[in-house]
Amino acid sequence: MIKKYLLFFICFFLFQQVNAQWPGKIENTAQVLLPNGWKLSPAGHSLSLGDLPLNMQVSSSGKFIAITNNGQSTQSLQLIDAKTEKILDEKVLSKSWYGLAFSKDEKHLYASGGNDNLILDFSLKNNKLAGSDTIKLGDAWPKRKISPAGIVVNKNNTKLFTVTKEDSSLYIINLSDKKIQKRIQLPAIAYSCVLSSDETKLYISLWGGRAIGVVNTIEEKLNATIPVGDHPNELLLTKKGNYLFVANANDNTVSVVSTLDNKVIETIGTSLYATQLTGSTTNGLALSGDEKTLYIANADNNCLAVFDVTKPGTSQSKGFIPVGWYPTSVKTLGTKILVTNGKGNTSMANPQGPQPLSKSDNSGYQMGSTANSRLQYIAGLFKGSLSFISSPNPEQLKSYTKQVYANTPFTDKKVAVADGEKGNPIPRRLGEKSPIKHVFYIIKENRTYDQVLGDMPKGNGDSTLTLFGKQITPNQHAFAENYVLLDNFYVDAEVSADGHNWSMAAYATDVVEKTWPTSYGARGGTTNYEGGRPVTYPRGGFIWDYCQRAGVTYRSYGEFGDYGKANIKSLQGHICPQSPGFDMDITDQVRADAWIHDFDSLLVAGVVPQFSTLRVSNDHTSGQKKGKISPQSAVADNDLAVGRILDKLSHSPIWKESVVFILEDDAQNGPDHVDAHRSPAYVIGPYVKRNAAIHTMYSTSGFLRTMELILGLPPMSQYDAAAMPLFECFTNKPDFTPYNVIIPSINLNNRNVGVNESSKRSEFFNFAKEDSAPDLDLNEVIWKSVKGENSIMPVPKRSAFVILEKKKKDVDD
Repeated sequence: MIKKYLLFFICFFLFQQVNAQWPGKIENTAQVLLPNGWKLSPAGHSLSLGDLPLNMQVSSSGKFIAITNNGQSTQSLQLIDAKTEKILDEKVLSKSWYGLAFSKDEKHLYASGGNDNLILDFSLKNNKLAGSDTIKLGDAWPKRKISPAGIVVNKNNTKLFTVTKEDSSLYIINLSDKKIQKRIQLPAIAYSCVLSSDETKLYISLWGGRAIGVVNTIEEKLNATIPVGDHPNELLLTKKGNYLFVANANDNTVSVVSTLDNKVIETIGTSLYATQLTGSTTNGLALSGDEKTLYIANADNNCLAVFDVTKPGTSQSKGFIPVGWYPTSVKTLGTKILVTNGKGNTSMANPQGPQPLSKSDNSGYQMGSTANSRLQYIAGLFKGSLSFISSPNPEQLKSYTKQVYANTPFTDKKVAVADGEKGNPIPRRLGEKSPIKHVFYIIKENRTYDQVLGDMPKGNGDSTLTLFGKQITPNQHAFAENYVLLDNFYVDAEVSADGHNWSMAAYATDVVEKTWPTSYGARGGTTNYEGGRPVTYPRGGFIWDYCQRAGVTYRSYGEFGDYGKANIKSLQGHICPQSPGFDMDITDQVRADAWIHDFDSLLVAGVVPQFSTLRVSNDHTSGQKKGKISPQSAVADNDLAVGRILDKLSHSPIWKESVVFILEDDAQNGPDHVDAHRSPAYVIGPYVKRNAAIHTMYSTSGFLRTMELILGLPPMSQYDAAAMPLFECFTNKPDFTPYNVIIPSINLNNRNVGVNESSKRSEFFNFAKEDSAPDLDLNEVIWKSVKGENSIMPVPKRSAFVILEKKKKDVDD
């Protein structure tokens, strides 16, 4: 009888595992499921590119296609034969960003040298990128902050115009002597530029200014600005120059400007539904050869919107075309549509990294494609692709449109009514009440599921990848064991720069997504991504802004602030003065103490806010830097802190109306055998189920959607509106049993004292700001700290899908 029940339990568990949705190719379909719940089924065929292709240009004759790859790992310039669709040549660049232009005679290709503050001038000879020259705009970063972006060259190749994103300027270059002819200050950071057909006007997208700048090239001065949408980026002029199309990423729109009077005559909505929610991220434009059809790249909808623009001002939607993940640029060439997909055609697991290689293999110490292909660091893992799509006829476009809607979990109906079930503590509509009144949201730093919970028997884990198991993280294991184990949760971000934006807004703007790889690749650039730069903000702000507008009380403990200093306006007066921000020299016990002291005061006054965000971040670790807390102790410190917070809250009078959500802002600092985005996450509270393993696919945005529904907030983006709320984790039969903290068995004050190769390398790591240390090296020294200096990590040769298929076969057998 016992064996019978045991077999039933195993079969039931495996049935749940097999039937859960997991990222990757969906069986018997042409679709790929991304870890955020969106799907891909790119039209046409594709060519593999480098890391984060941001810009594509086609030469005047249509012979060549040029691509600039501007990601975290290897940056490069690629030259492609448009006819054969093969790569002719590739040059690795030390620094680059977006700017790209052919000369009219096809003898030169100009590319931005990024924070080296150069324009790179490549000669084109024998279908190759021949010798290069440089045009210097100023001393390299950090001496000068310039960073050329969009580039355009006049027809006779005598002048080059480039706009910049760091010093918000236009530089006019005399190409005969490669000297700066004039620098014009712009009112906001710039993205791209385009010359009028008569070359008397230069139009500039003011990325941070909701406007287009118009420069008189004869007088060489800024004559006018044209108000458009939020985050204007790519620009496209008709051949006659009478209309200018402007992609507005933060508005999901395209502004159509009449250049005769510099007036917007039409605003085209590019999203799949009539919604004001951000999340389409409109950022690329192309016209068909007859200029009757406009193709618009929607980066975050993974599609092209297609419009009939025969009569600008009365444009009509024709449908959509599915493309790859995060399309960044679109061009047309004859009957072909060309699309660069910034993150390629799939997400993937990273069981091989970040992790150490053998001592004889030095590639793990290098930045670049070789190291990243071996180490599988998430920031350089998803290589871009170039889609070649034949212009569809009406019937094909109908089919493509259906496919785009099938790939997209967002619908306008989900804004009004979320997925859920009757009687669940998680409401489905605004205005519905929940028995939960207080939401506590704890944000931690950078761990994968397998690193922490890979040793949980009832989850889909790989214990060979576990570094911080039950002995180090007893409280987190208790949360997963006694409440709900979530082994199919994925962060929406790749690193902390976009991670804290996704965690607080269910969205990271195009400014964030396109600039963090530069700084993470140690190539310079402005790095404040947590509220310090308004240009990075989503249009509707962050979750605290939504609370403020809805009259929901809120308070932050170290998230987007530091010791009472708020990074954004809506947090002013809502920050705990005793709570530190990110600082690896401050233990998480200090953060727990600050919250507990503040909580006691608020409790006595009867003013505990409805929504609290807590930053508890020492699971980031300081590697093996001598004198710093060891990685095991840092993670244990983090675990004890969240355990103490739960203990305090659960023994308080408001526990009966509370819930706690805990997640990592990103999963960059480790390997995972299912997907590089998979991360530990927890839900704890009286209305949370007990002793349950839930294999439903969830995301950062799904956590936020659940909090919003409890608090009576609307969704902030298409992503949280589309995401699955965690109603399956909740029950309407509460258990008010308090949680008792577990003290980790490891000494929390163990310091790195040994002098070895890893400690020497750690001395050069920058821990003053999250993710400033080289991630590949940091993860190697963490592994060696736990497993031994000379240890080599075993390489699992499997994926989640192979495991599940095998398990199903075993059950069938």
